[in-house]
Parts: sequence; structure tokens; C-alpha cells
Amino acid sequence: MLKVDIEKCTGCGECEEVCSFGAITVLDDKAKVDPELCSLCGTCVDTCPEEALEMESEGPGKEKQDFSAWSGVWVVAEVRGNGFAPVTFELLGKARQLADRLSVPVTAVVLGSAVKEMAPDLVARGADRVIVVDHPGLSNFVDEAYSKIVSHLARKERPEIILAGATAMGRAFIPQVATMLETGLTADCTGLKIEEEGRNLLQTRPAFGGNLMATIICDEHRPQMATVRPHVLKALEPDESRQGEIVEFEPSAELLEHRVKVVESVTEESDGPGLTDAEIVVTAGRGLEQKENLHLVERLAHCLDAGIGATRAVTEAGWISANHQIGQTGVTVSPRLYIACGVSGAIQHLVGMQGSDIIVAINKDKDAPIFDVATYAIVGDVREVLPALIRKVSEERGIKDV
Repeated sequence: MLKVDIEKCTGCGECEEVCSFGAITVLDDKAKVDPELCSLCGTCVDTCPEEALEMESEGPGKEKQDFSAWSGVWVVAEVRGNGFAPVTFELLGKARQLADRLSVPVTAVVLGSAVKEMAPDLVARGADRVIVVDHPGLSNFVDEAYSKIVSHLARKERPEIILAGATAMGRAFIPQVATMLETGLTADCTGLKIEEEGRNLLQTRPAFGGNLMATIICDEHRPQMATVRPHVLKALEPDESRQGEIVEFEPSAELLEHRVKVVESVTEESDGPGLTDAEIVVTAGRGLEQKENLHLVERLAHCLDAGIGATRAVTEAGWISANHQIGQTGVTVSPRLYIACGVSGAIQHLVGMQGSDIIVAINKDKDAPIFDVATYAIVGDVREVLPALIRKVSEERGIKDV
């Protein structure tokens, strides 16, 4: 809970101003906290000039939980087509680091139909053990069945950490798993590490619209659960010589029961590479000024065989569909080359692309925030720079009529 030291409090009101939840009011020159509204975010504690605010535990006599029976790091693998979603390998790379820090094994859990033969790929990417749940009833993803199976396995084996991708699939069923296990879940993480002293998982994610980064711990429950944004972690190179244990689990009829009927599965068609998988991404920003200039980004993307991204302002203006939006409320990408065309560089956008290997930014404002993360900066009007860039790339690649 949040405690106010009345002796130190001067009633300056700074805590009341920064509280986004309206939990603090200044009455009679002293700060008062409404515990029903307080989210325990800690912003006011950092702001108070008199250090009159502090976070207090439930009580001095509270016993520390015994989590000695919980051990191991789990990664819930995501099957996509005939392979695994890239985020699965990214999670295994991070899980390997966390497990080595804790001196525990890494276990991957894979569900689906005809997935047993895929298990060695998970071992090669860092798993010490793979639990395979292979059943025809899991040929289509249904969140109810998946959540029941994963929570059943977790209750049985008691891992201390469970990680999954913050994808459409992960967002659909992992919260249900956390609810069934009566534990916490931090969604859309961009960073994970183990605290210096202890075994708590420090889970970092953007908060308040991406304006600050919050680090969250789950120190009173196990397992500790987090979903992680794709393309923010680095996968390990596959090592085919690694050896691991593969365990098959046969789900009961009760675990497979669900109330969903899959009528049809449709795969979206795209003229170019998928945005999250593209090695090159060209992104349109508000600097293009009008929808008619979007064709410049499209032509450059065509020349480079690149995916097309967009800022929130561009998608909300209706220039391009929301599927192309990159950033806090869109997708996260980490291509080899990212070209930002007329993008100012708001923090909400940066969190979705700053993991790119090379960032080229084009903007006529030399003080634009995008230049703070850019590898190469081009100061100029994007409407003049792009045609010249298109001509040069076309000449080098022998492309005509673009």
C-alpha cells in the first residue's frame, strides 16, 4: 500500500498532479490517498520532493512465500503453418539466459496436430526438454482447449516462469491460463531479467501509452507469467548437436472439450513480404502530407522487395489499413533495414521499430526525435528525397517502370 509520512508532507500537490488515477488529493495541506483508486504504480513516490511517500508491504509480520517446489522456465511454442512462429525461437533464446541465471532447465511446450516431428527444432534453439501434446483435436487453435491443457501441465510440473508470444494466439489463451493458475500475467513485455538477489522475474513493458517503461514483479504467486512482443528479443542460432528430452503427453477428452466450431480458416494474401517477417521495411509517416504521396513509399518498397509500414497517424487518416501500423498499438518489427519516410519518431512508434539493425530516417526537421535512433539521417523533404532514392535503387537493380 501507499503510505504518506504526515511529518514530511508539505502539501505541495505535486503528487496529486502526476497521479493518473485520481487517487491522491491534498486536504488541509496534507496528501490523502484513496486505496481503492491507487494502482501502486509508484509515480508519485518518485515525484515527491520531500520523500514523504513510500510503498509499504501488507504488514511487517507477513510471512515470505515458499516457492521452492516451483522450478524451471517454460516457453509455450506457437506453431504457424509447417514451422514455428519466429517469436518462439526468440523466447527460447531469452529463456536460456534466464534459466542459466537460475540454474534450472528450459522446457518448451508445443500443442497441435502432427507436431511431434518438430520437437527437435526446439531443442536445437535452446530447450532442454520438450513436452509434446500431439492430437488431431488440436489441429485448429481453440483457446479453451489450449488453456486447459497448459494449465493442467503447469499445475502438475510447477514451473516458476512461463513465457509466450504476445501474438494473436498468445493474447487469446495465455490470460486464461494465468486465471486458472491464480497468478499474475504481464502482457506485451519488451524486456525480461532476473533480479540481482532472488528469483523474481523483472518484467518490463511500456506503460501510459509508451511514455514510460514499467518493471513489474510477481513476488507472491507462481508461476510468473509474461507474454513478450515479437522481434524485441534475439533468437539463438540453431545447434543441431544439442540433445534434449522429448516427452509426449496424451490429453484427456475432458481437456480437449471446447464450445467452439471452426467453420473456416482464411490466410490473408499479400503482394509483398509480411510486415513482421520482412528483412526490409519502408514506413510512411505524416511527413508525406497527403494520401496521394503514399505511392512513393509503395514504389520504394517494391524496388527493395520490402514490407510497407505506417505510423498511427497515417492509418487513422485512412491512407492505409491498420494492419500496417508499427508501434505501441501496432506491430513490432526488427528488420535488417528500416526506412522511415516522414516519420517524426514519437516514443509510441519507436518502441515498435528501434530493434532494427539499420535505421534510415528521412525528415525535413533536423531536430525530429527519429534521428536520435537513426543509423543514417537524411534531412530533407521526403517528397523530394524518395523519387531520387527510387531512381537510384531502380538503376542499381535494373528495375523498369516502377
